[in-house]
Amino acid sequence: MLQNSLTDTIKESLEKSLSYTEYNNLVERLVEEHKTSGPKQHEDLVYFTKLNAHRVKRLNKTIELTPDIEQLAKAVDSPQTWLVLSESWCGDAAQTLPLIHKVAEANALITLRIVFRDEHLPLMDEFLTNGGRSIPKLLILNSELEVQGTWGPRPEQAQALYNSWKNDPNKPPYREFQVEMQKWYLADKGVSTFQEISAVLKAIKRVQTVSS
Repeated sequence: MLQNSLTDTIKESLEKSLSYTEYNNLVERLVEEHKTSGPKQHEDLVYFTKLNAHRVKRLNKTIELTPDIEQLAKAVDSPQTWLVLSESWCGDAAQTLPLIHKVAEANALITLRIVFRDEHLPLMDEFLTNGGRSIPKLLILNSELEVQGTWGPRPEQAQALYNSWKNDPNKPPYREFQVEMQKWYLADKGVSTFQEISAVLKAIKRVQTVSS
C-alpha cells in the first residue's frame, strides 16, 4: 500500500479508536453481557474475554517499568501515537496491553489508542505476521501518522512457544496450550516485552538522530 493510502487508513482507524480506559470499560461491559468482541460470539472467545479481563486488572495493579524502558519513554521528545490492534479474547493482548499502556503513560507526548482488529482489517492486513492477522500489533506513529516502528504480536520467546504448539501434529487443545503460555508470561514478568519495545524505541531514535 502506498504511504498516502496507508496514512488514510490509519486516520480512519484513529477516528474510531479508543483510549486504554475506554477499551477496558468496553471489555468489562462485554463480560457483563457474556459476549466477546468481534463478529464471532463463540463460547471459547467469551470465556477468554472474561479470563483476560481479570488478567488485565491484575497487571494494571502490579506491573512496574524497567529502568531502561522508562528512560527511553521519557526521552521521546516529539509527539507519538501508539496505535494497537487488539481484541478482547486475545490472551497475548491481555498480557501486553497493560505494559504498553504503562510505557505510554510515562510521557505525555505518547498517546495510546486501541482499535479492534476485525473492525479494521484493511489496516491489519498491512501488518501481518507470517501471513496471519496476529494480534496485538503496536504501530508507533509520528505526528504525520507515518509508521516509525512496530511490535507484536508477542515476545520472541512466546512466539517460539506458540510456533512449537501450532506445528505439533499431536498438539493439545488451545485451552490447554493457553495455560502453558500463561505460565510463560507469569515467569517472564513483562521483561521480554519491555526489552523488545525498548529495542524499537532505540531504533526509532537512531533514525531520528541520523535524519537530523
